[in-house]
Amino acid sequence: MRRFSRVSTLAVATVVLASGARAELPNKQVGQIVASVDDYSLQLSKVALQIWDWAELGFHEQKSAALLQTELKKAGFAIKTGVSGMPTAFVASFKRGTGGPVIGLLAEFDALPGISQTAQPSQKPRPGKEAAHACGHNLLGAGSLGAAIAVSKWMTANNIQGEVRLYGTPAEEGGGAKVYMTRDGLFNDVGAVLSWHPSWENSAAQYRTLAVIASRFTFVGQSAAGGPSPEQGRSALDGVEAMDNMVNMMREHVPQDTRIHYIISDGGKAPNVVPSLAKSDYMTRHPVDAEALAVFNRVVKAGEGAALGTATKMNHTVSIAYKDMLQNDTLGRVVDKNLRRAGTITLSPEELVWAEAIRKTLPNPEKSDISEISKVQPFTLDKQMYVSTDVGDISYVTPTSSLATAAVLPGTPGHSWQFAAAAGSSIGVKATVLAAKTMALSAAELMTDPTTLAAAKAEMEERRGGAGYTYKSMIGSAAPNLNYRDAK
Repeated sequence: MRRFSRVSTLAVATVVLASGARAELPNKQVGQIVASVDDYSLQLSKVALQIWDWAELGFHEQKSAALLQTELKKAGFAIKTGVSGMPTAFVASFKRGTGGPVIGLLAEFDALPGISQTAQPSQKPRPGKEAAHACGHNLLGAGSLGAAIAVSKWMTANNIQGEVRLYGTPAEEGGGAKVYMTRDGLFNDVGAVLSWHPSWENSAAQYRTLAVIASRFTFVGQSAAGGPSPEQGRSALDGVEAMDNMVNMMREHVPQDTRIHYIISDGGKAPNVVPSLAKSDYMTRHPVDAEALAVFNRVVKAGEGAALGTATKMNHTVSIAYKDMLQNDTLGRVVDKNLRRAGTITLSPEELVWAEAIRKTLPNPEKSDISEISKVQPFTLDKQMYVSTDVGDISYVTPTSSLATAAVLPGTPGHSWQFAAAAGSSIGVKATVLAAKTMALSAAELMTDPTTLAAAKAEMEERRGGAGYTYKSMIGSAAPNLNYRDAK
């Protein structure tokens, strides 16, 4: 298991920073970047709300990806499409000169199935729409777009050498596009990656996530008539249930922070037919990737034992495998500083009425304070979040930071109709503009500050295990499952 000494990394950072004075972005350039995002904010809003309206599922975001690419082309970006075998994945680059660092920004744009919602503060599905942006990825993609364009204009106006690169990363919700892009080396030459996500707070806290492995277990048996000849059958459902029972007994004997979730995705078709085919879907998580893998291998052994005991056959296919997120104190403090000078979110009287209406629908409305939307939370490090993201893999090859801006009220559940409504509202757009300003200011500062980039890299290298570390994807050589949303 990895261990990290904050003292030793800060010592490394101090040595690096001592080699030269840190570059501070001049106030004039700060004003240029903020004004650039403000000037683009109307178009940014149109992009965010258009992607919200389309609500395209993972690996099927053709219109959303095309819209982002159109905006980037108009701003002078060169674009590579269909990268890493994924039609809606792309890399957009704006480069000046032959030197300077590469700063990366991440754009997501996939919606969630099974949640349909208008932008109203009451539950009301949209007619003819099965999916919705209940995690706010329409805002995420638009915010990174606005930041990238603002940085490109700043580079041109101030004769800055370097490259700003926006990565169009589809299918975050279960497709794991960033894993394949990382595995293919698309982030290897990047000095720093800035990520963000719509949230219920404004915060540059650097947090840890859970590594995750998801797999489908398929059992094959022999069908038979349940009444007259059950002895001729070998129930695939028995195999699934035996496996589930063994895994549930195993829960007492795994590391405390482990998470194991499963469903029976196919349990047969009729009770009087011994099922010849049955399936279960598992997800195994832990804050450390090696531990997640070790527990997953025990889950596989349970499946093998279940097949042996029920005279069935079992095979499994891994669908996603993400590493945990390596937080970066060095980058986090840069983002935190720029979040505080990017401005605040101020709600209009109409937005306050809207927010109050939706607050009353939350699971714990008495704990939801609307005024929190306008505050910036204290900077923290090492917070454990019990979520998983494919951004984790990127953090193992290049220094990566996280940012949250308040698009929803505190206490709003993720993947809920309330989140979907907020993602289509003017409040969500205001959070997107704040994120764009923060990331643009941070990217510009890092592009002119090689000492901080060096410190961030030194911190990443120590967190991931030292100089001898070599990145290896947990997904192996598997190709992206472009139809995972269609799989039954």
